[in-house]
Amino acid sequence: MEDTQSPDWSSFMVNLPIDKPKDTIIDSWMCQDQLENWFLKLAEFKTPNGEIRKREERFHPGDTYRWRWHGWPDSVEEHGEILKPKEGEFLRFIFGKAGTVSVKLIEENNHRVLRLIQENIPTDEKSKLNFHVGCKTGWTFYMLNLKSIIQDGPDLRNKQSDLQMD
Repeated sequence: MEDTQSPDWSSFMVNLPIDKPKDTIIDSWMCQDQLENWFLKLAEFKTPNGEIRKREERFHPGDTYRWRWHGWPDSVEEHGEILKPKEGEFLRFIFGKAGTVSVKLIEENNHRVLRLIQENIPTDEKSKLNFHVGCKTGWTFYMLNLKSIIQDGPDLRNKQSDLQMD
């Protein structure tokens, strides 16, 4: 039978089983030093007073960020704000113009699952491609890279500055 329901371009979910201790997974998301280990080239956080947080210092709701990625020119930056997590989440943030991202851990069939939801995505044609398709593809890759690194595998990111991804 054919599914006639049109897709919801305003949100998506990425789930990844990671059977590692809860604190190990959560800590990998919560400060500059850890985010740069598996996700970003630069993950700078500022307090509401404009002070730059130390690399190993946890960020908090109300902080703002500036992010850069390996494989992209330094002119490609994302800016956003850390929000107060909702019940069950350990992280929530505004992801530039691409919507709001929340991250949590759930237990399913005796396995720990990392769940990321991006919502409030604009639904114009350009945003469907860039933010729904592009971000979902990106999060899937980076979450797999996180799993690889915390399970003592290789870093899968392109760190070759002469191989630009734009």
